Amino acid sequence: MTDSRTLLYVVGARPNFMKMAPLIWRADQVPGWTNILVHTGQHYNDAMSDAFFRDLGVRQPDIWLGAGSGSHGAQTARVLAAIEDVLVQRRPDLVVVVGDVNSTLAAALAAVKLRIPVAHVEAGLRSGDRRMPEEINRILTDQIADLCLTPSRDAHPNLLREGIAPARIHFVGNIMIDTLLDTLESARQSGFREALGLRAGDYVVATLHRPSNVDDRTQLAAILSALGALAEQRPVILPLHPRTRARVNDFGLDTRAIRLLEPLGYREMLNLQDGAALVLTDSGGLQEETTVLGVPCLTLRDTTERPVTLTEGTNRLVPVRTCKNILDAAAEALARPRSPCRPEGWDGHAADRIVNVIQRFF
Repeated sequence: MTDSRTLLYVVGARPNFMKMAPLIWRADQVPGWTNILVHTGQHYNDAMSDAFFRDLGVRQPDIWLGAGSGSHGAQTARVLAAIEDVLVQRRPDLVVVVGDVNSTLAAALAAVKLRIPVAHVEAGLRSGDRRMPEEINRILTDQIADLCLTPSRDAHPNLLREGIAPARIHFVGNIMIDTLLDTLESARQSGFREALGLRAGDYVVATLHRPSNVDDRTQLAAILSALGALAEQRPVILPLHPRTRARVNDFGLDTRAIRLLEPLGYREMLNLQDGAALVLTDSGGLQEETTVLGVPCLTLRDTTERPVTLTEGTNRLVPVRTCKNILDAAAEALARPRSPCRPEGWDGHAADRIVNVIQRFF
């Protein structure tokens, strides 16, 4: 007889959606499991949320909390209070959280205080920079999780140094690559790049959203100046995060040479990345996606929580100092050939391994 189990999965921001999509699909095939998908509403407009559910073929959330935006403290508190009510009503056997956004920590904390076990997908990643809110979320979530499910082997020593018992640590591989491999062919057939009049290998893609880059006028001006200079040689495409657009307007910065787009769905963004000559970003996910695609990537940060993309991938850290240091790094990257990489466990089967770990846990 199959045991009956209730699992509750929490997403809040669009990086979570790519990581949860293959897991929900796989979990829904397990006999006896009731899988409840909760969207906290941390990203709440269509471009930042609903479009991703459509692109990834994920069923609509069972519960929508509508947390909305706000300061880190206010947002975390709203999610914690709202999801506690859900947990009391549903009493799941396990809460599954992904990534490092405020919703991740809030849901894990609410569950642990109700003595509900927690599984953290993408555990053990560390940048070493505690100024990043995401770093604090990662550290605290791992401390209280019963299952720390890691995407790469370099996560294990991080967890062990922080006193996590080895029995709680499980290598499962990178679940976001499950989504990339599932979606890549349809993204290539989407025609999005062609509709923009772009030729593969003849344009640059950039994304910016981290406060350290976009809330500092000098920093943001240096990045936009570098993108403008690159645009003299080839098109530069910049889908603008709402936060970034607001800062560009507040600071009165010149973006006329750059081709600005609204936030894109997953399939469109993957299509753009796949054909790019170079990607410049401060995102974590794009570091991983460009590694698998073989596209040179410059991460406009001092640190990364994904060092495997530096040692085994196509990624390079470029601290934002001046326009020139970005341009020098870009010239070097553009001279490198594409070189797709598949670190261990980035094989499209991470969701299977996660389900196996959870079944053993039960």
